[in-house]
Amino acid sequence: MNIVIFGAGAIGSLFGSLLSKQNNVTLISRKPHVDAIRRNGLTIEDKTKLNVKVGAEESIDKIRTQTDLLILTVKSYDTETAIKEAMSIISDITIVLSLQNGLDNIDKIKKFVYGKNIIAGVTTHGAFFSKPGLIRHTGIGKTKLGELNGDKTERLLNIKSIFNESGIKTTISTDIFKEIWIKTIINSSINPLTSIFNCKNGYLLENPVLKKIVEKICRESTNIANANDISLSYFSMIKKTKEVIVDTTENYSSMLQSIQKSKKTEIDSINAIKSMQLKKKNKKYNKKK
Repeated sequence: MNIVIFGAGAIGSLFGSLLSKQNNVTLISRKPHVDAIRRNGLTIEDKTKLNVKVGAEESIDKIRTQTDLLILTVKSYDTETAIKEAMSIISDITIVLSLQNGLDNIDKIKKFVYGKNIIAGVTTHGAFFSKPGLIRHTGIGKTKLGELNGDKTERLLNIKSIFNESGIKTTISTDIFKEIWIKTIINSSINPLTSIFNCKNGYLLENPVLKKIVEKICRESTNIANANDISLSYFSMIKKTKEVIVDTTENYSSMLQSIQKSKKTEIDSINAIKSMQLKKKNKKYNKKK
């Protein structure tokens, strides 16, 4: 399968390295990372130990082959810009997979791509961009993929098989939007705190005060999900959140990594968007009253 990964930072590079073992993969990333990959290959350390020769380009307009699967791993605030640029390689048979943080990416992609061409995914793998050409796989997680309408299609089963054969443990979800909410609740409970306190994920459970704050944020986020007709249990969500923290103990959250590099964060798509949706829902409810 011809796979293009747009936004090959830590997670995009990790998935690209694994998928490249049995597929034709091209990573779209920044020049220093691309140059390092071209010189020495892409190296993965820690939980996965790997060095692979994989295609890497600075610009998506360098792609000349038919793209079967376009995986978006760009930051949520870059989604619209990225999908506009990617339109040159998206055909009727191209599947666009959003494997991003945040709640609003699918709506952004749908402005340019037919819904029938889009699938969504979530992953709890932890990865750290150590330096150009070198990624640390700090936490082995789980990956879920799903059609927007919940169907178990042949193409979805095929992509699941490709992921599993590449070493990315993957299952299918018949309610991928619920999974996106679950991932966002987990992120909202972990990422901002690790960013504020400049700590690894694991410290959130080691420090009793931060552990309590994690639980409070998780409860608030779960309440917002329930108010938006996403039925979730707080006790289940806090369990899942703590499991992710344990699985990614040595990981620096993506939000903290952005701050460390003086880059913009995804705070609006992870935390603020939930409050915005709740306000919209309450406004509609008050009008009905």
